[in-house]
Amino acid sequence: MIFIEAGKPRAFRRAAGIAPAFALGGCTQAPVIPLFGAYFPGWLLCALVGVVAAVLIRLLCILCGLDAILSFRLFTYLAAGTVIALLLWSFVFGP
Repeated sequence: MIFIEAGKPRAFRRAAGIAPAFALGGCTQAPVIPLFGAYFPGWLLCALVGVVAAVLIRLLCILCGLDAILSFRLFTYLAAGTVIALLLWSFVFGP
């Protein structure tokens, strides 16, 4: 909550009260994808692809024997999924 001192000018107090409303506007051109008749946000699809990619990378590492030598498995697979999700976001929704 914004606390405004009583000694401030009236215009400043009014501007400080209205300013947070501009942050609540949101994005008007948010990327959405129609799937199964419903519109899903693009970030949700990219996050799901990243999770699936991390699981597949983990299975591949287990099959190759690399999983046993990794010291920070959780962070490795989390980073791999994040990289895949961000690359997908960049290629699909990027400039």
